[in-house]
Amino acid sequence: MKADMEADGVTTGKEMGLMVCHECHKVVEGDGENVSVTCPRCGSSVHPRKPESIMKSWALVITSLILLFPANLLPIMKVDYMGAAEYSTIMDGIIYFFKEGSYGIGLVILVASVLVPVFKIIGIMMILLSIQFNVESFLEHKTLMFRFIKFIGRWSMLDIFVIALLTGLVDFGFLTTIAAAPAAPFFCGVVISTMLAAEVFDTRLIWDTKSRGRKVQIPAEEH
Repeated sequence: MKADMEADGVTTGKEMGLMVCHECHKVVEGDGENVSVTCPRCGSSVHPRKPESIMKSWALVITSLILLFPANLLPIMKVDYMGAAEYSTIMDGIIYFFKEGSYGIGLVILVASVLVPVFKIIGIMMILLSIQFNVESFLEHKTLMFRFIKFIGRWSMLDIFVIALLTGLVDFGFLTTIAAAPAAPFFCGVVISTMLAAEVFDTRLIWDTKSRGRKVQIPAEEH
């Protein structure tokens, strides 16, 4: 009788006993278990997968979800005009640009400051849930989605860049001044948390779901 492992899908480097150093990217041979070895090139500790990647990503993405509410509900910008203070939220700014006919600017702020953070949070949570529930489908799509989430992460800071620019340019003393409002640090926290959640996540865990779903098939003995 002969036992044979069916190669259903792809074979991961972990199954082949290979690991990649995150410092110098050298491929290092290991035993395929969750134990670290020392990289012969740079001396760093090499693991088959990033240690506690799922737990760290969950902690950061939940943090960003909590911070998302005050970031959108509280005012993000304060404008002092002739001694009178006026506060505006992110949505107030978007509505203002649409009313003034500046649809392009309003759409850019809507996408970068509202839709992108929400998409990143939902996308990362979907990937994490699919790993924990061992969902083997759409592996390539989930990998591409994660790469896209990681790529667009930095563009979510558009609102903060605009406020910082206006704060430096619009400062006429008693006449008019612009400053950041309470929502600004919360919004920065959302962006930073999602960026860190994508950074600590190990994309190879997506493909590990396929290897966990494989079964050993023992063919019938031939007579």
